[in-house]
Amino acid sequence: MRLVTDAERRRRLAVRHGLHPDHRAAGPLEATRAMTVLHATEPSTVHLSVQARTEGVSIDDVEHALYRERSIVKQLAMRRTMFVAPRDLLPALWGSASARVAVAEYKRLAKEIESAGIADDGPAHLERAFAAVEAHLADGSAHQAAKLREALVELSGMVDRAVGKSYASRGSIAPNVLTLMGVQGRIVRGENAGGWRVSRPRWTSMQTWLGEVPAAWDSQAGYAEIVRRWLATFAPGTEADLVWWLGGTKAAVRQALADVGAVQVALGSGEVAWVLPDDVDERPGETAEAVGPWASLLPVLDPTTMGWRGRDWYLPREHVPYLFDTVGNGCTTVWVDGRIVGGWVQDEAGRVEVVLLEKVTADQRRLIDAQAARLTEWLEGQVVSNVYSSHVMKRLPLP
Repeated sequence: MRLVTDAERRRRLAVRHGLHPDHRAAGPLEATRAMTVLHATEPSTVHLSVQARTEGVSIDDVEHALYRERSIVKQLAMRRTMFVAPRDLLPALWGSASARVAVAEYKRLAKEIESAGIADDGPAHLERAFAAVEAHLADGSAHQAAKLREALVELSGMVDRAVGKSYASRGSIAPNVLTLMGVQGRIVRGENAGGWRVSRPRWTSMQTWLGEVPAAWDSQAGYAEIVRRWLATFAPGTEADLVWWLGGTKAAVRQALADVGAVQVALGSGEVAWVLPDDVDERPGETAEAVGPWASLLPVLDPTTMGWRGRDWYLPREHVPYLFDTVGNGCTTVWVDGRIVGGWVQDEAGRVEVVLLEKVTADQRRLIDAQAARLTEWLEGQVVSNVYSSHVMKRLPLP
């Protein structure tokens, strides 16, 4: 069994993720495809993740790919997380990871509807709501959730969530119905009414958005395609990495690994990991001689930071409390040669400032500062606010 060292994994990451300056992606679609999907829970992450992997691509270019060209599309999928996916990956997602989330969401929401006294038959009420939304959007229009709620009585009603928990809340069923329809692939988050830094989607039908809606793949084929793309991006990865990233079962992951003919390799940690059958040997462009020094500044929930469950080979454990929030969301990070060495913030004028958690060489600092200047220039004074923030982002004292 071939050994893939941590150093080789870092070089793979530099090249395949488009983070090394010699291996940038051509545009938003190519940057998304390189990463399998981009995280989109925070809308600005999509734009910042593309910025880190491209040259000469503007905010407007990302908006064009999302809302005009529609080559990349927002889709709720793995772990009930919002992603942006290449358009051709949607059928695989709909039939596998998204379908798994949809089943759980349907049952939960139907139960909440009954518990709140909105209807005696939760599933029947949901189906009526689905039909009403689809009929309202059949003319090709797009509306925010509040407008749809005003127009459709089927979306009225309040439910209590997480009763007895510290995060208990009460809210309208409308956003949850729309989210459920989105995960099912019936409707989609269209243009954002609030600009690129906030989430105020206008919902529209998937038919209107795509023009032609392909059929969802069956579950096995869908998982196999997602795992194939994940391995092309993140391999070598362990079974535990895949189960966590997919939010799926071990059985589904093992079947998908078999379906794509994945091959085992050994990691420096002693664990067994998987690669695609044509990806066992080191590639010429990913050798120590071929991959020179590099640095990168990545946003909250960037897919490189969040790509694996086992992170010791690129993230020192002592940095986790300062760069991740309390529920495990990776926040802004500074990377040098395939390792995370700190985070970054912006001042009131929008200038990017780095906060290092360990010593770096003078040459590495110059690379980091160049990337901070590059990101500052790209943002043009716009300050990004985040729902998720780390110890570093809150500017709390470091040890």
